[in-house]
Order: sequence, then C-alpha cells, then structure tokens
Amino acid sequence: MKILEFTQAPNPRRVRVFLAEKGIQVPFEQVNLGTADNRKPEFLKINPMGGVPVLQLDDGTYIAESVAVCRYFEDVKPEPNLMGRDAKEKAVIEMWNRRMEFEILSMTAGAFRNTSDFFKGRIPQVPEYGKICKEAALKRLEWLDGELANRKFIAGDRYTIADITALIGIDFGRTTGIKIGDNQKNLARWHAEVSSRPSAKA
Repeated sequence: MKILEFTQAPNPRRVRVFLAEKGIQVPFEQVNLGTADNRKPEFLKINPMGGVPVLQLDDGTYIAESVAVCRYFEDVKPEPNLMGRDAKEKAVIEMWNRRMEFEILSMTAGAFRNTSDFFKGRIPQVPEYGKICKEAALKRLEWLDGELANRKFIAGDRYTIADITALIGIDFGRTTGIKIGDNQKNLARWHAEVSSRPSAKA
C-alpha cells in the first residue's frame, strides 16, 4: 500500500491530515506536478483524471479522489471518527464537507489555477475568472465566520473531515491573498484551534 501525492497540492494535504488524525502511517510517493509527471502516460494509466492523491492498495486497486481515500481509511479504522457515527451525523458532516469543498476549497483553487504563474502555459487560464473566485472565497469566509458564532467546529461540536477541508482551503488561499479578515473573530478562533492540532503539520 502507498499513496501517490504531491506535497504542495491541497488535496494530498487533506489526506495527510486525515491520516494523522487517525494515527495511520502509509508510505508516500511523490508525483511532481511541477514537471507534469501527473500528465504522463504511465500516471494516466493509474488515474486518467491526472490528479493526486491516489491510494494504491496491495491488490493493485487504485483509489483516486481525496475524500474517497479518506472514506477507505475511515472504514479501515473507524476511530477516531471523522465522518459520522449514525445516519444523521454522517449526512450533516457530508453536507458541511461538500460546502467547504464547493464554497472554500474550489474557490481558492480556482483563483490559484487562473492567476498563478505555476500554471501559465500549462492549462488555459482566465484571470477574470480567477478574480471572481477570489472575491467569492472572501465572501464565503465572511459567511463562515457567522456560522461559527454558534458552534465550535464546522459541522458541529466536534472535529471532522469538514474542518480538515476548510483548513486546507483557507490555508491554500494564502497563495493568492485570500485571508481571514481582521473582523472575522469566530473564524480566526476556529482556525487557530484546528491549526494547533499536530495533524495540521502533516
């Protein structure tokens, strides 16, 4: 078993934080996105979408998509639970995790993809759309600050995968100047708490 990843990308970090919370150690193998190794034929045979991370199981099965990888390890090691214990909690955590994906992580990633020199000449870039993504992300941080006025964590009173996704998205936003505002005290409180967890350094 091993995980193919790239340490500078946000989604592999999501898996690393998840595994650190679980206390699971898996060997990692780097796929250099900077040299487009993920677009080479040998990698596309593993994951035709060209993305990382990819979990390779001992039987030769490949599992791509970061949440799918996390789901595998949640079932392998249910505790500490990060994705819900019953139908209601699973649905609520899934709801908030998807919101953090669509409203935070995808917007910060969209800003980066469309404005960063890292992708210049490698993918079609639309700087105007990158600006829209940045503005949307900043508005979503305002919204999330309000949500966190009444609860400790993203999906409720305990730390879950939704907190991991939000942390990854917000931290990745720094690459394009997307930051928690000085007046967003609830969000700053949450961010400081989840960032202080040892797993955040994974």
